[in-house]
Amino acid sequence: MLKILGSQKSQFCDRISRRNFLQIGGLALGGLSLPQLLQAESSTTKRKQHKGIIMIFLPGGPPHQDMWDIKVDAPSEIRGEFNAIQTNVSGIEIGDQFPRMAQMADKFTFIRSMVGSDGRHDAFQCLTGQRFNNQPLGGWPSLGSVLSKKYGAVDPSIPPFLGLSPKMGHMEWARAGDPGFLGLAHAPFRPNGEGMADMTLNGITLDRLNDRKKVLSSLDQFRSQVDASGTMDGLDSFTQQAFGILTSSKLAEALDLSKEDQTLRDRYGRGTPKLRADGGPKLLDDFLTARRLIEAGARCVTLAFSRWDWHGGNFKRGREDMPMLDQGVTALVEDLENRGMLDDVTVVVWGEFGRTPKINANSGRDHWPRVSTALLAGGGMKTGQVIGSTNRLGEYAEDRPVHFQEVFASLYRNLGIDVESATIDDLQGRPRYLVDRDKYKAMPELV
Repeated sequence: MLKILGSQKSQFCDRISRRNFLQIGGLALGGLSLPQLLQAESSTTKRKQHKGIIMIFLPGGPPHQDMWDIKVDAPSEIRGEFNAIQTNVSGIEIGDQFPRMAQMADKFTFIRSMVGSDGRHDAFQCLTGQRFNNQPLGGWPSLGSVLSKKYGAVDPSIPPFLGLSPKMGHMEWARAGDPGFLGLAHAPFRPNGEGMADMTLNGITLDRLNDRKKVLSSLDQFRSQVDASGTMDGLDSFTQQAFGILTSSKLAEALDLSKEDQTLRDRYGRGTPKLRADGGPKLLDDFLTARRLIEAGARCVTLAFSRWDWHGGNFKRGREDMPMLDQGVTALVEDLENRGMLDDVTVVVWGEFGRTPKINANSGRDHWPRVSTALLAGGGMKTGQVIGSTNRLGEYAEDRPVHFQEVFASLYRNLGIDVESATIDDLQGRPRYLVDRDKYKAMPELV
C-alpha cells in the first residue's frame, strides 16, 4: 500500500516518525512497490511519438441490431421498436437512438460483422484481442500493457496506461486491462481502483477524486513541506520518480474536470457514477477524463459504460442508455478533432458479443456470440464507411466478417506497431506476436 500521511501532529522535520512519513507499495498492482515498477519500466525503449487509444467497453453485450445495424426488412419480432435514420454519409443508416452520430457519421466506421467472440461475459477479449482459454504462462497482456512495454511513458508523471473502470458486481466487466506475462510494471494505473483507498495525502484519499481542488491543494502543500525538509535527498532515483508521479500536479490536473469550460462539459454531459446493477456506471465524465489523460501523456485509457445485458426491457433500456452513449462518443470525437488530436488518437467502442435476433417474451434479447458490432473513429483511419454486413435477420456475418484480432492489428498499426514483425517476450523468454499474423492482418479498408 502507499500512504503519505500528514496529520496535524506530524511534522516534516528530524523528529518525524519513518512509518508516518512515506510508505510506497501496491497501488492496486498486487504488492510490488511503485519504485520497483518504475525500475522495471526503465529498461523499456521509449519513443518520442505520442499516439493514443481510448477504448470504451460496453459491458454485457450491446444489441447490434438496435444500434448500427437496424433490420428494417425483418419481421417485427426481430426488428424491434427502433427505426433507421439517414446519416450525413449517403447510403448509411443507423439506429434512431443515435441522432448526433448520424449527423457526423463521416467521422466513424461502423463494423457490422464482428466475429470470433468467446461468448464470455468478460472484457478480456475486447482488451487483448485474444481468446481467454489456452493462454501462455502469465496470461495475454492487454493492449495498454503492450504500449507501456513498447513505448514507456510520454511523461514520467503520467502513467502510460490508465483504467477508469470502477469495481463492479461482475468483476470480469471491471477489467481495465491485465498486464499478463508482461508483469505488474505494465498494469494499468486505476484512479478509481480499490487500492487507491490506501493512498492518503494529508487525510484526503485519492479515490475521492470528485473533490479535485482539495486533492490539488493537499498535493501542493505536501510537496512543499517535503522539499523544505530535505527528506527526499536520501531516496534513490526510482523512489523519487514514484514520489513525482504521486505528487506531480499533472495527473491530478488531468483528472480535474472543473478546469474545463462549462459549455464543453455540457456537450459531453455528466451521467451518474452509480453502478447499473452488476455492471458499470453511466458516467459521461469518464469520456472527457479519457481525453484529458491522453492529452496529458497517457497512451491508453480504458473505461466501461453502463450495463448492456438486457434479457428484459431491451427497448426501454435502449432509450435510456443509447442517447447517452451517442452524446458521450460524439462529444469525444468532436473534442479530439477540435484539439487537433483526432488523427493521433483512436477511439473504439464495443462489447463482448451481440444479442439474439429474436426478441424474447420479456422484450429482451439474449446472448449471441455469433456476430456483434463495433465503432471506430480517429487514428488517421478512413472513416465515413460501413464494414461488413449481417443477413436480413441479423443472425450471422453475411459479408466481410471481421475478427477481434483484425481490429487489434489495425489499432496497433495506428499506434505505430507493425504486427507482422513486432513481438514481446513471454515469461519463458519466447517472443510472442501480438496477433496471429498468419491469419489476421490490419484491416485494409481503414487505410
